[in-house]
Amino acid sequence: MAELYPRGFLALALTAGIALMMLEPSSAFVPVPIFGVSLSSSSLLSTAEPLASGPTTLDGETIRGPIAPLGNFVLVRTKDMLSSTEGGILLPDQAQERPTEGEVMAAGPGNIHPDTGILIDNPVIKGMNVLYGKYDGVGMVYNDEDVQMIRDDDVLLYYTGIRMTLENVTPCRDYVLVEIPKTKLEMSSGVVIASSVTKDDLPCEGAVILVGEGRMCSKGVFTPAPCAVGDRVKFRDYAGNPVKIQNKEYSLVRMIDLLCSIPQENKD
Repeated sequence: MAELYPRGFLALALTAGIALMMLEPSSAFVPVPIFGVSLSSSSLLSTAEPLASGPTTLDGETIRGPIAPLGNFVLVRTKDMLSSTEGGILLPDQAQERPTEGEVMAAGPGNIHPDTGILIDNPVIKGMNVLYGKYDGVGMVYNDEDVQMIRDDDVLLYYTGIRMTLENVTPCRDYVLVEIPKTKLEMSSGVVIASSVTKDDLPCEGAVILVGEGRMCSKGVFTPAPCAVGDRVKFRDYAGNPVKIQNKEYSLVRMIDLLCSIPQENKD
């Protein structure tokens, strides 16, 4: 039987393959456009550019260049931790609250749905500010800065600007921003309750102030929200994520944790 390829051709191909594997990864792989989409990191991935010139470091080790989050991961530069209480008392490092707010340094393109194969876009982009869960993500030190690698599912809300206001914040996807009423400090019998007794109580009802885009389904479209701005709702105990915006107390609640709407009192 005649050989499919000459022996000299196979030897040449093998030699070329070995030489290719010995090259640096950056020069060995050249992105090839497929269906009009470049596979280079500049088109599908968002890289975290270093703030200053010099070597790029990750957890104290020098790396070849900026890191690029994959999938639905988001790299966040954490904001400064609280250094004092509301009364002005300075806190030691071990007593300071963990920061859960920061600026997006880089974001992956999104997550591929395991059943439909549809790309679920990442809701945040580089430059946005985000609020995320207290224990979400993995902490790292990137270029001597404290950063957090979180998923887009961990983002509670996002905004642009220096600080959060009701005008610039947006609940992320299926989150709803609920205004929490002030706790009554007087019982029906007339007994006054100290505020220190009720400070840890988590209210589970309030008025809807802002509504996210909705819950993303497997087809890549948003399902409608079960409530609207102005509705009064009740949600599961401990399901809310407390947040203070412009010195007022709010709670971020997922739409699936809303139990019911409460009829408003007739003012007539």
